[in-house]
Amino acid sequence: MESLAIAIAQHGYSILFTLVLLEALGFPIPAALAILTAGAASAHGPMHPVLSPATALAALFIGDTSLYLLGRYTGWWTLRMLCILSLNPDTCILRSADVFFKRGKIVLLFAKFLPGVNTMAAPLAGSMNMKFGQFFRYDLGGALLYAVVYSTIGYVFSDFLGAMTKSYIQFGHYLGRTLAILFAGYLAWRAWIVIRQRRVGTVNGVTALEVSRNSGQFAVFDVRSHGYYDKGAKRIRGSARLEPNAIGNAALDFPKDKKIVLYCT
Repeated sequence: MESLAIAIAQHGYSILFTLVLLEALGFPIPAALAILTAGAASAHGPMHPVLSPATALAALFIGDTSLYLLGRYTGWWTLRMLCILSLNPDTCILRSADVFFKRGKIVLLFAKFLPGVNTMAAPLAGSMNMKFGQFFRYDLGGALLYAVVYSTIGYVFSDFLGAMTKSYIQFGHYLGRTLAILFAGYLAWRAWIVIRQRRVGTVNGVTALEVSRNSGQFAVFDVRSHGYYDKGAKRIRGSARLEPNAIGNAALDFPKDKKIVLYCT
C-alpha cells in the first residue's frame, strides 16, 4: 500500500510539472487547473502540500527562463511565434510590449494572472535586454506567488474539488492523447497561417545602399519599439521616429511623392 501511494505521488508530480511547463512555454494548457487540483490532492494524501507548489514553481521558472533566453537571442521572432495563435500577431506583439513598457519590471510579478501577457512577459524581458539578475528576482517572485495562491486555494477548498482530486491521476492517462491532439491542431493552424500570408503577399525589401544612393526618393522611418529605442539611440541619418502603434493611424501625413521605408532593430 505504501509503495502504491509513493507511485501515485510520483506520477502526480510528473503530470503537474509537464502541464505547468507546457503552459509556461506557450501551449494552451490549463496549468492553473492542474495546480488547483494538486493542491486539493495535497489535502487528501496523494500529494504533498509543499512539494506540489514547489514542483509548479520549478516548471514555471524553467519555462520562463527558456523564453527569456529565446527572447534575448532571437528577439521578435520568438514573440511572433508565441503570438501566432492571435488573429493579428503583429498587434499582439506591440500591445504586449506597450503593457510591459508602461508597467515595467513589476509586470513580471503579476503576469501569470493576466491572460495574453503571462506567456509574453518573459521573452519580452529578454528581447528588451533586461539583466538576468533582475529578471530572476521578479520572475521568481511572480512564479512563487502564482504557484502558492492556486495551491492554497486548492488545499483550502479541497472538499469542493473532490471530484477533481479523484480524477487527477486518471487524467494522466489521457495526457499523451490530449497533447497529441493539441499539437496536431497547432500544426494545422500554423499551416493555415502560412497559406493566408502567401495570399496576402510579401512586403518589398530595399537595401541600405539603395536608400543611400537614392535618398531623395525615399522617406525613411525608424519604427523600433519600446526597449530598443531611447534618447541616446542612433538613427539612420534623415530618418524620422515613428511609434509602431501609430502606423495604422489615418491621421499620419506620409509623403505622397516618395516611397516609404520602415526599419527596426
